[in-house]
Amino acid sequence: MLTRKTLPALAFLLLFLLSLAPIQAQNKKQVTFSDYSEQAPGVVHKITVADLPQPYATKSVDNGPDLAPRPKDAWPQAPAGFKVELYASGLDNPRLMRTAPNGDIFLAESNPGDIKVFRGVTPDGKAQTTETFATGLKKPFGIAFYPPGPNPEWVYIGNTDSVVRFPYKNGDLKASGAEQKIADLPGGGHLRGGGHWTRDIVFSPDSKKMFVSVGSHSNVDDTDNNPVEFHRADVLEFNPDGSGLRVYASGIRNCVGEAINPKTGQLWCSVNERDEIGDNLPPDYITHVQDGGFYGWPWYYIGGHQDPRHKGKHPELKDKVIVPDVLVQPHIASLEMTFYEGKQFPAQYRGDIFAAEHGSWNKELRAGYEVLRVPLHKTGRVTNGEYEDFLTGFVTKDGQVWGRPVGVTVALDGSLLVSDDGTNSIWRVSYSGK
Repeated sequence: MLTRKTLPALAFLLLFLLSLAPIQAQNKKQVTFSDYSEQAPGVVHKITVADLPQPYATKSVDNGPDLAPRPKDAWPQAPAGFKVELYASGLDNPRLMRTAPNGDIFLAESNPGDIKVFRGVTPDGKAQTTETFATGLKKPFGIAFYPPGPNPEWVYIGNTDSVVRFPYKNGDLKASGAEQKIADLPGGGHLRGGGHWTRDIVFSPDSKKMFVSVGSHSNVDDTDNNPVEFHRADVLEFNPDGSGLRVYASGIRNCVGEAINPKTGQLWCSVNERDEIGDNLPPDYITHVQDGGFYGWPWYYIGGHQDPRHKGKHPELKDKVIVPDVLVQPHIASLEMTFYEGKQFPAQYRGDIFAAEHGSWNKELRAGYEVLRVPLHKTGRVTNGEYEDFLTGFVTKDGQVWGRPVGVTVALDGSLLVSDDGTNSIWRVSYSGK
C-alpha cells in the first residue's frame, strides 16, 4: 500500500533503475562496422547483406601494423568470470593448434618448419612439458589426427605445397617414424610473393574423406586466364591416402581455418575475403561449406555482388553464389576456428564457434586483433548472423598492436588456448566465475 512515507523510497528506487539503463544497454551494445576502439568482451556485432557499402565508397589504404612490445599493463581481456594466463612464451611464429585425443596440444611453428607438443598445465596456468615433434617441414600449418576418434594412427600436416603424415599413437611427443608424402598441393609463399600459403586439414566424421583448404594465389586475378590459380581458392577433397582428388567447394578466396561442426557433421571455414575495394568491403566470413558450393571469388562476393574489377563476367554464376553464414568485420583476417565442446565454460557456450582474428591491414581504422565467439544456441546452426567479441585488448588505446591471435583450440580440461604470433606465445582462457 502506497503512503506518503513510501513514495520517496519508490522514487529513489525508480531513479536508481533508470540510471542502470544506459549501463545495461552498453553491455548489450550491437554494432555493424567497427574498429578496435569499439571492441570489448561481450559487444555484439551483426553485419547483413543490406549493410554492404558500394565498392570504392572509401579509398583503399595500406595500414598494416608495426608490432609494438606488450606494455607492462596490457593483458588480453575476457568476459567477467574468465581468467587469462600465459600458457607458453618464447615461441617462434606460433600458428595453428590442434588438441590430440589424449589432450596434448600440437602447434605449428610455421616459419622454422617445426611441430611442437605441449602437455599438461601447472598451477599457474603454464605448460608442464614442451617437446618438438617434428622439424624440417615447409611452412606447416594444418594438423589433423587420423582416423578421427580416440585412437589415431597418424598425424597429418599441411605443408604449403604438400600433405604429409607421421605415424602416431596417443602420448607420442616425438615422431616415431619418417614423414610420408600423401599429396602435392599448389605451392605458396605469402600473398605478395607466392600467394596465400596456409593449408588446413580436417577429416570427415566417417573418416573416409580429407578436406584441404588452399587459398588463392592473388587478391582477385581472373581464374579464366591465370592458370596459377588452378586448384586454388578451393577446398580440395582427397581420400586419406591422397588419391581421389576433386574440388569439394570453390570460390573461397582463403579458407584459412577448417572445422567440422560436431552437431551436424558439416565442414566449416573461416575465410579471408578480397582487398582494395574499400574499408568496409567485403566482410571476411565464417560459414558452412557445401559440397559443390560456389562462394563467388573472384567474380562475385557475399552473394551476387559483382566485383567491379570483373564487370560483366560470368553472369550465369550470379545466382549460384552462396551467402556465408556469418559476416565479420572486413579485412580482419579470420584464421583458425573451433567449436567449443568443453565443459568448463558456462553451458551457453557449448557448441559455439570461437575464431581468431589476426587483424587488418587494408582498413583505415584497425579491426580484428581478437578472438570472437559465434553463438549457435546449442542448435549447431547460426540463426541470425550475430557474433560477439570474446578476447580483446591486443591493441592499445592509441592503436599500437602488440598481439595477433592466430590459432584456437579447446584443451582437455575445457579451457581455450589461443596462439599469438605477435608476442610469440600461447594464452590460456579458463572459467572460474559464476
